Amino acid sequence: MMKKKSIPASKPFLILFLCQIISALDVPLDLSQPPTITHQSPKDYIVDPRENIVIQCEAKGKPPPSFSWTRNGTHFDIDKDAQVTMKPNSGTLVVNIMNGGKAEAYEGVYQCTARNERGAAISNNIVIRPSRSPLWTKEKLEPHQVREGDSLVLHCRPPVGLPPPIIFWMDNAFQRLPQSERVSQGLNGDLYFSNVQPEDTREDYICYARFNHTQTIQQKQPISVKVFSMDSLNDTIAANLSDTDIYGAKPVTERQPVLLTPTGSTSTKVELRGNVLLLECIAAGLPTPVIRWIKEGGELPANRTFFENFKKTLKIIDVSEADSGNYKCIARNTLGSVHHVISVTVKAAPYWITAPRNLVLSPGEDGTLICRANGNPKPSISWLANGVPIAIAPEDPSRKVDGDTIIFSHVQERSSAVYQCNASNEYGYLLANAFVNVLAEPPRILTPANKLYQVIADSPALLDCAYFGSPKPEIEWFKGVKGSILRGNEYVFHDNGTLEIPVAQKDSTGTYTCVARNELGKIQNEVRLEIKDPTMIIKQPEYKVVQRYGQVSFECIIKHDSTLLPTVIWLKDNDELPDDERFLVGKDNLTIMNVTDKDDGTYTCIVNTTLDSVSASAVLTVVARPNPPFDLELTGQLERSIELSWIPGDENNSPITHFVIEYEDGLHEPGVWHYQTEVPGTQTTVQLKLSPYVNYSFRVVAVNKIGRSQPSEPSEQYLTKSASPDENPANVQGIGSEPDNLVITWESLKGFQSNGPGLQYKVSWRQKDVDDEWTSVIVANVSKYIVSGTPTFVPYEIKVQALNDLGYAPEPSEVIGHSGEDLPMVAPGNVQVHVINSTLAKVHWDPVPLKTVRGHLQGYKVYYWKVQSLSRRSRRHVEKNILTFRGNKTFGMLPGLEPYSSYKLNVRVVNGKGEGPASPDKLFKTPEGVPSSPSYLKITNPTLDSLTLEWGSPTHPNGVLTSYILKFQPINNTHELGPLVEIRIPANESSLILKNLNYSTRYKFYFNAQTSVGSGSQITEEAVTIMDEVQPLYPRIRNVTTAAAETYANISWEYEGPDHANFYVEYGVAGSKEDWKKEIVNGSRSFFVLKGLTPGTAYKVRVGAEGLSGFRSSEDVFETGPAMASRQVDIATQGWFIGLMCAVALLILILLIVCFIRRNKGGKYPVKEKEDAHADPEIQPMKEDDGTFGEYSDAEDHKPLKKGSRTPSDRTVKKEDSDDSLVDYGEGVNGQFNEDGSFIGQYSGKKEKEPAEGNESSEAPSPVNAMNSFV
Repeated sequence: MMKKKSIPASKPFLILFLCQIISALDVPLDLSQPPTITHQSPKDYIVDPRENIVIQCEAKGKPPPSFSWTRNGTHFDIDKDAQVTMKPNSGTLVVNIMNGGKAEAYEGVYQCTARNERGAAISNNIVIRPSRSPLWTKEKLEPHQVREGDSLVLHCRPPVGLPPPIIFWMDNAFQRLPQSERVSQGLNGDLYFSNVQPEDTREDYICYARFNHTQTIQQKQPISVKVFSMDSLNDTIAANLSDTDIYGAKPVTERQPVLLTPTGSTSTKVELRGNVLLLECIAAGLPTPVIRWIKEGGELPANRTFFENFKKTLKIIDVSEADSGNYKCIARNTLGSVHHVISVTVKAAPYWITAPRNLVLSPGEDGTLICRANGNPKPSISWLANGVPIAIAPEDPSRKVDGDTIIFSHVQERSSAVYQCNASNEYGYLLANAFVNVLAEPPRILTPANKLYQVIADSPALLDCAYFGSPKPEIEWFKGVKGSILRGNEYVFHDNGTLEIPVAQKDSTGTYTCVARNELGKIQNEVRLEIKDPTMIIKQPEYKVVQRYGQVSFECIIKHDSTLLPTVIWLKDNDELPDDERFLVGKDNLTIMNVTDKDDGTYTCIVNTTLDSVSASAVLTVVARPNPPFDLELTGQLERSIELSWIPGDENNSPITHFVIEYEDGLHEPGVWHYQTEVPGTQTTVQLKLSPYVNYSFRVVAVNKIGRSQPSEPSEQYLTKSASPDENPANVQGIGSEPDNLVITWESLKGFQSNGPGLQYKVSWRQKDVDDEWTSVIVANVSKYIVSGTPTFVPYEIKVQALNDLGYAPEPSEVIGHSGEDLPMVAPGNVQVHVINSTLAKVHWDPVPLKTVRGHLQGYKVYYWKVQSLSRRSRRHVEKNILTFRGNKTFGMLPGLEPYSSYKLNVRVVNGKGEGPASPDKLFKTPEGVPSSPSYLKITNPTLDSLTLEWGSPTHPNGVLTSYILKFQPINNTHELGPLVEIRIPANESSLILKNLNYSTRYKFYFNAQTSVGSGSQITEEAVTIMDEVQPLYPRIRNVTTAAAETYANISWEYEGPDHANFYVEYGVAGSKEDWKKEIVNGSRSFFVLKGLTPGTAYKVRVGAEGLSGFRSSEDVFETGPAMASRQVDIATQGWFIGLMCAVALLILILLIVCFIRRNKGGKYPVKEKEDAHADPEIQPMKEDDGTFGEYSDAEDHKPLKKGSRTPSDRTVKKEDSDDSLVDYGEGVNGQFNEDGSFIGQYSGKKEKEPAEGNESSEAPSPVNAMNSFV
């Protein structure tokens, strides 16, 4: 036998499933079976008298059962009542009330019987009662006149309805009357006042009764209440009594609590098991009593106890016998207390312990029906067979009744019947039907074949095998088609055929076979099990703190089985997200834009699949600057102090760290707020120090980590009394502005420092170290006073005292000042210079006597300047340098001198007024130094084994050049350097031809100059010898030349190498360490104009080719012209130019006419003949229809064009060839440039011949070129 197990206690979640699949043991409907009641109306059935009455009774059975009814214990013949019908194939009755029937006529107890050939089942006794909502009986309501503080009860007394109505109190405007600890409604519907107040006076206290079944509301007549206050009551008594009478009502007195309900000290309460227990205590008293509940000898049950109606009602749900006991309510106020004990007894209507279940037996089998119930008092058990008491039912030898059990032995088919068990006591009854069905049936499996079960890994798997058979079949399980029978602790086999795998793993996947067999046969069924990966949240949302109006995002990244489709739902505080476009739900996140305070809360990400569900939550805290404090109050006003208190505003989830107190002086600076002090965030009061004669207002600012709140509303104003000043002006100084005066200055007191009206200052002074009296003067509220006629630079004692209309400030302290300074009288003497090296010298001098300084000695200034360079005799503009040495120093260092130069210097003393006379000029010379680098190095004329080097002398030789040092070495294709060769060259040389070099080899050259002191910095260059005499192996850029004006320079060069090279020009300030600036040259031109240069500045320039391994030319240095006043004249406005242009235009017109005449005659002119003779493809004849003409020249110009000329055949300048021409720039250029940018020397206005490339002919200027030369 296979091991059977009941449901483990640790798996309560299986109970519901197993209870549901018990129905799988029911008899299939295609087999004979007794009736079973499937649906019936409730035992206590209250119906709406305006609608049809439907009394339900449904049953199943084989053959289908027939139905009959009893009413009040006798047969109910529905055929004789036209208002009653029974639904087809059903036992449900419909009583037609809406067509003339009366509901009251059908009140009674009804019972349904369902019967077929195998037995009869009966329903509960169904009590039919129509609901009632009677009107209130008319009554005359007297107004209630109550003294203030007394208790009051307004009775409702609603009409008795069925079911009882719901009571509530409202006014004439249908607004619910407010309730509180003082005023509340009792369980009986009355309105209780623990004590009345004047505001309780009104004339519309109305009690309403709502009858839910009939959906009607009944209204009681309004009740009037008038509350007399003690003051008004005394006035009324005084008006109605004589002077001799004793009158006067007692004032409102406080009273200790008295219970209004329940009355007395004890009461009893009976409640049924499972119901809600409601206990109530309402007390009168002044002050209003507070109610507290306890259970004597025990605790109030946790999780089932609730307090309602301001703790006046104790509510315990789902009560049981254990809740019986004494419950005490205690009403207490400041004057005392009162209590009441309610003894609670919990009774119980019958409830099932074991209800009888249907029994299916095969012929000859044994069985039992058990019916066990409990209650208080204990219920009695009685049995019926087919609706008839078993004592008078037909006898069955296989049946034996033993109290709550019926025992069946060796049953036969005739033993089939329906048995009823009735358990009843004084509080109710239970009725259950259970049939005994005797059948002989082979096994059948009711679970569909090949049913698929999908389960999450590590979860229980329940494989269903619902079956039926008689006798009851045995169930076995197999895994796979030919697997062995399943046994062992890893499986649980339930009585209903279900196979449970407590912890399903991936290897549990497969086909399982269920086999059911009894003595009449055998059957099997296969089901499939698939194990899925669990859904997990691998990135959970995290706690977030965000500022108001910010943005926040919660992540929820999941991992799930690939065959399952997850859905992600976001919740806020376990509810749906707000319908707000600020909430953006993405695939893996939730983003909230423009966060507000309402967004505070817990956000939950829920991931659901068809098999599992996971969730993760995170809290969002929205923080912001605090709300401003409020309710500022000033207390404890004194002359020099006051106490300020306030109530903090909402801190907005970020604790307040401190409060800042600010004040406004409405008397002196209205509208200006000043910082007063600050206190910790836990403090809400502060003692403030005050100054006299200030009209104070205060405000408070709260500060947290997010920032400062808005200021609070200002406090009330507080004006302090006047007093004499407490302090004197600060920062008193005496400094003369002229040699004969003393200027006394001070910082004026602020408005609130004046302490009173009429603020003035007493200014006093006397010469120091002289036995003089104080001289004083009183001035208005200013900050300066000038004393005239003083000796030059004499010390004075000074003091300034404040005073107002109430008196003087304390005696001020004295300060030392000086009258005005004058220029020093003498120059420093004995000036000596010690030259330390070629760029540094040290100068010494003797100090001047202090009395000749006539002021504060500030130091000495050394003026020095270069007279001339000893290596060059050229003069230049003298620029004096100044070094200042603070204090009483008598020496200083002169850095940055130029070597091998002659300098002069002088020294002057300096005070606060200025400089004294200069010492005599001192001449000194600096020794030689190392030279700067050669100004340029060019390598030209490469051959197979030689290179020509040309260079310029150093810009700064810094001495007498002795020689040049040239070092060079070869570089192979991997940029490795070969042996270094050094050559010394005489100082008077400027070029050198290097011979015996390797062909097609790159060399790197290092070149520097020398003086007797040493070698200067070097310049480097690279060059390549050629492979053959026809074409160099490597491209190169050579002969870089520049022509500079004030703000621009024309750069031209020669290029040898592949066609279509893209050039660029790099330039920078000579000697600067800044990065090179780079300009791209359009096209493959060999010239470029640098614009936007600084006048009078030395620049370095080089030309490179893009894409040629970074090949660049050597550096060239040029200097822009000095900035000058513009000498340009707009020649377009000159008379001679206008006349010349008119003459040229007339000449062109005459030529056009002559050419037109000759063309019509068919003749030729020299240009045409020349074109025919040479047929140069670059010289294109002009078309007649485009208005242009061929090249024109006089007899002297009848020469072939120079080879390679870029000038077009018509001698005009094309725009695209002249973008960078210097024709656009006026004067200031030292040379003229062809339109291709090449330098051809200064234009002289005469026709100059120069050798042409390849022949001896020269090119004459055309008229157009001549015009260009004037521009």
